[in-house]
Amino acid sequence: MSVELNHTIVHARDNRESAEFLAHLLDLEIGAEWGPFIPIALSNGVTLDFAAIPAESIVMQHYAFLVTEEEFDAIFQRIQDAEITYWADPHGKQPGEINRNDGGRGMYFMDPAGHGMEVITRPYGSGEPTAS
Repeated sequence: MSVELNHTIVHARDNRESAEFLAHLLDLEIGAEWGPFIPIALSNGVTLDFAAIPAESIVMQHYAFLVTEEEFDAIFQRIQDAEITYWADPHGKQPGEINRNDGGRGMYFMDPAGHGMEVITRPYGSGEPTAS
């Protein structure tokens, strides 16, 4: 049997705001609204379905996106243009920096609902760890 992740629900205060925020940064298309969901399809077939819930019910989640070096450059530029705070580390101790883990590049930022977003160019464990 082949098991694949098909979709996951991303809780948001405002599902349209969160979907548009991420779609813009990652240069993705927003799909047709379906019931309470606003979907964004990723290139590997997984869909992020954004659903609005009360802000006090949102529990921070972490979403990591593997991108090419060229995509990273474009995403990084859009983050800088929008003056979004980013960090080299998940704990926010290295603001305004990117990391060079596994011979690639990576960074963290928050979405409008408070979820931790990560963009990396190399999967963890695929190369030599290096200091940020």
